[in-house]
Amino acid sequence: MRRYAFLFLLVFSLSILPFAEEEDFLKIEASLSPESLSGGGKGKVIMKIKVDEGMRVNPNPSFSIEFAPCEALVFGKKVYTPADLGIEISEEMGEEYLKLDEPFEISFEVNSNVKKGEYLLEGKVSYFICSKEEGWCLKSSSRFSVSFKIEAIF
Repeated sequence: MRRYAFLFLLVFSLSILPFAEEEDFLKIEASLSPESLSGGGKGKVIMKIKVDEGMRVNPNPSFSIEFAPCEALVFGKKVYTPADLGIEISEEMGEEYLKLDEPFEISFEVNSNVKKGEYLLEGKVSYFICSKEEGWCLKSSSRFSVSFKIEAIF
């Protein structure tokens, strides 16, 4: 009888697994500056990251921002770390965490061969988040996107 109960629990657990939704612990706002981009020009992604109350993002084992390939924009790197972005590390009660309360910028160049039109920049923030109150840590990621227009070609 125990075997059947275990088998039932196993099958039930596996059947609901595809429906489990990963929670985003970060709220990410991304925008481009300037709003009007031109082929061959320069700009920056301005990012604001809000962390759910009671949570901390640890600098280790990893925090990174990665952009999906975008034909219109050229970034200096594929993956950015807190050191690349000037994000400060604070310490509280012997625990390190990232200070994400200030917006930060990531520079790019607009591809000089790009055509006028609308584009979508997509990316992912990978992080290690902890809830000291609830006593758990989790490696996770959150996706973001921003649409933009190329207005002129030089």
